[in-house]
Amino acid sequence: MPKARRAVPASKLSAELNEAFASADARAICGAIGDALGGFNISEIARQAGLHRPTIHRAFLSNDKLPNFTTVLAVLTAMGLQLQVLPRRHREKPEEG
Repeated sequence: MPKARRAVPASKLSAELNEAFASADARAICGAIGDALGGFNISEIARQAGLHRPTIHRAFLSNDKLPNFTTVLAVLTAMGLQLQVLPRRHREKPEEG
């Protein structure tokens, strides 16, 4: 079985992706996932995610349109990562009116 991953430390991947998620910018998040995919065998990620290679390319390696959430979760899982929700550290103060 081909390896899905090159020697990219999970801690580095998660740090880079967490920074993108902190931006709350969907295009930045998809771009960061696309950058992280550079360290993986896309064919193997596609197989593990149950997707076709062109789907991954369209979703994360082009800037045409945003992927659906199922695709994001499947690819992160195939990359050996998981999505976790945490409270924001710095909550915005509500405007007084």
